[in-house]
Amino acid sequence: MNFCGLEQNYSSWESSKAVILPAPYEASVTYQPGTAKGPGAIIKASGQVELYDEELEKETYRLGINTLPPPVLKGLSAWEMIDQIHQLGSKIIDSGKFPVLLGGEHTVSIGLARSLAGKYPDLSIVQFDAHADLRDRYHGSSFNHACTGRRLGELAPVIPIGVRNLSRQEAEFIGQSGQKIIFAGQIIKQPSLIKDIISSLGKNIYITIDLDVLDPSIMPAVGTPEPGGLGWYDMLYLLSVLSSSRKIVGFDVVELAPIPDEIYSDFLAAKLIYRLLGYIFK
Repeated sequence: MNFCGLEQNYSSWESSKAVILPAPYEASVTYQPGTAKGPGAIIKASGQVELYDEELEKETYRLGINTLPPPVLKGLSAWEMIDQIHQLGSKIIDSGKFPVLLGGEHTVSIGLARSLAGKYPDLSIVQFDAHADLRDRYHGSSFNHACTGRRLGELAPVIPIGVRNLSRQEAEFIGQSGQKIIFAGQIIKQPSLIKDIISSLGKNIYITIDLDVLDPSIMPAVGTPEPGGLGWYDMLYLLSVLSSSRKIVGFDVVELAPIPDEIYSDFLAAKLIYRLLGYIFK
């Protein structure tokens, strides 16, 4: 199925500016399983997204959105999976197309970040996440999903936004390294803080969205939900300002763990992707 159920003339590789890469990988989840089903659920729900965007007053799909078949990732080690996503991401980027990665667990982001960091030396990464993900190792692995922010920071400067839970180890790392971090409470109480965030970013931005950054009242279908978090319009405001201030060169949406008979989380993720594409290509 194509993203948004698009017909061939708006979804072929040749005619599309954006490419959806599903990455149904799940190997290091530590709480609620199901992220491997996330990409398929998002693509299925996207068929119900209205193609006319009422906020932007345009039909974003006309830019062309190609949907690749999901690669076979089950059974691969984390490094093998990252390498495969890196190769696929590089193919998309080298073809002059805009990459959109759908996870799967957050570790998949490292593969596309490698591709983008290789093309954009001044790349910055904005990580929307309830968790800092700054552990160096967790459960015996450097590529556990709880280590994603730390691994991304080895590729490009990272700013986690929306955090509301971190370990002592991560707090010590933040203090020792000078790692910038924006907690959810800061964003909600000080919306103007986004200007300070943007001033510290390079020209080219990769956005990684762990859906648990959102309040669980609107996004319950995640592996590790946290009380509090950003609302729908909080998230849209931040993405809109980022998109209008910097060049977004790729993004991902990860960690959806679909709940049977609960479709609104899947639909929210799909609409968020469509709206963000609209911001980027407006």
